[in-house]
Amino acid sequence: MFELLKTDSHTAARRGRMTLAHSVVETPTFMPVGTRGTVKSVHPQELLDPALDCRILLGNTYHLYLRPGTEVLDEMGGLHPFMQWDRSILTDSGGYQVFSLSKLRQITEEGVRFQSHIDGSPLFLTPASVLEIQRSIGSDICMILDECPPYPCEREYAAKSLDLTQRWAAEARQWIEDHRTFQPDGTPHQRYFGIVQGGCYPELREKAARDLVDLDYDGYAIGGLSVGEPVPEMMKAADVAAPILPPDKPRYAMGLGQPDQLIELISRGIDMFDCVLPTRVARNGTAYTAEGTINLKNAKWEKSHEPLAPPGETHPLCEGFSRGYLRHLIKNEEILGLRLVTLHNVFFYLHLMKQVRHAIEAGTFGDFADAFLTSYRSGKAR
Repeated sequence: MFELLKTDSHTAARRGRMTLAHSVVETPTFMPVGTRGTVKSVHPQELLDPALDCRILLGNTYHLYLRPGTEVLDEMGGLHPFMQWDRSILTDSGGYQVFSLSKLRQITEEGVRFQSHIDGSPLFLTPASVLEIQRSIGSDICMILDECPPYPCEREYAAKSLDLTQRWAAEARQWIEDHRTFQPDGTPHQRYFGIVQGGCYPELREKAARDLVDLDYDGYAIGGLSVGEPVPEMMKAADVAAPILPPDKPRYAMGLGQPDQLIELISRGIDMFDCVLPTRVARNGTAYTAEGTINLKNAKWEKSHEPLAPPGETHPLCEGFSRGYLRHLIKNEEILGLRLVTLHNVFFYLHLMKQVRHAIEAGTFGDFADAFLTSYRSGKAR
């Protein structure tokens, strides 16, 4: 599934390649978030076009289970044909909703009981049922059920939560052994990733990583990040877990993050990322650039002739439009405005990953990372 092509000589950055059922994914990679089977305001063909060349995106098991539901997904042949997407999909298990919808759920030894945030109807997610749902979705990569503990939390709670997550991981691993299906060439239809939890406690992170490695998953995620912890705690979790994880399997930091955080985590040996930020902040008129972020609602851009970014550093459909015009669209809540800024932001993230891959191949990642971090962090939000 995963081929490690090169490791940077000065950092732990890795250049790799994942071969999945629907596409070959070059790593490090960023996965645009399509929670309910769509990347907001972006047509699937735009994601496929050479300008973006997106190889993998992310969907959410909890949300897709509620709507459209497994009966619809089974009838439609899974999410790929349903949304007209013939490349890879990774689906979260609903573990993040255990954190984000804490007022609507109850955790038990067997799984998590939710009240639907839509209509209050009950649903019960177990280590087995989330994998069965993901089989209906047809995900190329399936995440196991875990509890994503909040920050801060007491060590006692973090340890108890981790023990439960690890028991669920063992139960999920047995389900995989009993139900894994294969393509005609003998490779699995779906791959399964374990999730390293443990909160902000290094000894718990280390234990989680070692126990999961023993279960021999296809890949490993570092979960429980970006839940309110300071950035140094985020990096510490990666520092502890990443060296323990097998070098011949992909490593995924879930739900991250800002562009500079991605560069920092790549230097620590992380291969895969997802985050809602590129599309979410675009809807509020914020664009990412190598010199920091631009708030297009600011009055300073009202008469600006300056483009959002130079040619080659933005999506082709955004080239030629001035910041003044984009501000006009955003201020008037025109759909074209949020589409253009969304395309730009998704392009920025995917293009950044492409630049990283080239830098690792060329042996210049350290210089690239230093230059990018200096430029990005010195550029104040404008």
